[in-house]
Amino acid sequence: MARMFRFLTADEIEVKIKQVKENGLVCLLYKTARTDMDLLDETVGAGNWTNDYKEIKGNLYAGIGVIQENGGIQWKWDCGIESREDEEGNQKKGEASDAFKRAGFRWGIGRELYTSPFVWIPSNKAEIKASSFNGKTRFNCYDKFSVEKIAYDEKTGRITGLAIRNDTKNLRAFVWQQS
Repeated sequence: MARMFRFLTADEIEVKIKQVKENGLVCLLYKTARTDMDLLDETVGAGNWTNDYKEIKGNLYAGIGVIQENGGIQWKWDCGIESREDEEGNQKKGEASDAFKRAGFRWGIGRELYTSPFVWIPSNKAEIKASSFNGKTRFNCYDKFSVEKIAYDEKTGRITGLAIRNDTKNLRAFVWQQS
């Protein structure tokens, strides 16, 4: 089956710090629900898709339905997890967004992100700060990172090249190319 959705561009991919250590940090690539909505609009048309939510056994599922040529709707569903806890009820918002993005992966939107290399940014490319809490040292980094360049194998959909920029320090922090 032919690919329905194009590969994500560098500016559509976000970089999140996953873990901070004294000697560097691990980053992950991700997409936002807005990116999914934009790609659905671009590819099938704003009036040719819909979404829905259902709670099943305490889990929130999102479905993305694409209207077919015969007028029927083809659905793809997935569940989400609460992404942050606060006193303003954003847990459910995060869960809904996560479920929507996962349903988007089912359609193939951003699925190439699953082929990302391990992203390790050494401490000389980021501002890492130590703090103590209950006698334990913790490391934090508040720098902002972005995807500067990304390349794909058009046939396999795998990432073949990646450059990540530390926007805070205004420098290239990570470069990887498939050998």
